[in-house]
Amino acid sequence: MINRELIRIKIVQLVYAYYQNGNRNLDNAEKELLFSLSKAYDLYNFLLELIVAVSREERHRVEIATQRAQREGNEFPSTKFIDNKFATQLEDNKMLRQWKESQKQTWEDNIEFVRKLCMLIEESATYQEYMESSEDSYEADREVWRKLYKQLIQENEELDQLLEEKSLYWNDDKEVVDTFVLKTIKRFDPKNSSRQDLLPEYKDEEDKDFARKLFRATILNADTYQRYMSETSRNWDFSRLAYMDVVIMQIAIAEMLTFPNVPVSVTINEYVDLAKLYSTYKSGGYINGMLDAIARYLVKRGKMMKAVDSPRPRTFAPRSHEDAPVEEPLETETETEIDNENYSNE
Repeated sequence: MINRELIRIKIVQLVYAYYQNGNRNLDNAEKELLFSLSKAYDLYNFLLELIVAVSREERHRVEIATQRAQREGNEFPSTKFIDNKFATQLEDNKMLRQWKESQKQTWEDNIEFVRKLCMLIEESATYQEYMESSEDSYEADREVWRKLYKQLIQENEELDQLLEEKSLYWNDDKEVVDTFVLKTIKRFDPKNSSRQDLLPEYKDEEDKDFARKLFRATILNADTYQRYMSETSRNWDFSRLAYMDVVIMQIAIAEMLTFPNVPVSVTINEYVDLAKLYSTYKSGGYINGMLDAIARYLVKRGKMMKAVDSPRPRTFAPRSHEDAPVEEPLETETETEIDNENYSNE
């Protein structure tokens, strides 16, 4: 589940923190990186468990409504939603149960939020259509939860705030983790019953090694990488570069030089996106041009044996020097998109 997009995000955060903290212990910083990534996997399981928590609360509400109907002689409430085949399978899932047993945090600690979410679900058009439909299939049960998650959990400011309060490590994780929760819902198969596999913490050992190697290369070769930035910044006002921009470019150079199988265009695209997220308004365009220039410099000096695609003009304005070239590599699929596609095709 922990893909390279998430790894890059965490490394940007922790490299920046490494330089801001007075105690620069590389071994401790690496442990912090791996712990931070493991917390992202906890968030993945915690969000799956939210579906279970909602189902349990809805079951409790139906039980109360049934007792009232018995007393008053009214029609019994529908059990269609609490009998949802996908949610029942998820509740019985062995991997999710094992994870829950190892945790201190549960949704029972935030039952008021769960109840509010139940109200939102019951008021939604998606829920109403599902309850009124005569279709009774596993596919329909799974699909209603996929829609409800996208509509009411993926975009939920109150939930975002609650998660941030629970763990500082979850501040920037949810957007990425949401995509994997949705993929997990899509992958569920009734034939697997409680043995349905959830996504593993890492897709393979190579991704875990990617995190370690990239982090260490970034820190250990910092002076060399910053020299490359300086030597290729003749047309740029390097002295006015935001500190986060330096960190992002330093990590990007480390990736270019440490991982021969990652195309230069993929690396540039990934870190331009991170610059837009973490740095200043114009950082994306500036870093795009700088990384392209650095990549060509490294190839020309024989320090990197990778192809560099021909650039295209980009609309971003440079940080200074209006005549400075701002170039963009040819459009290509990002590694994140490739990685997500691999999961969806499994």
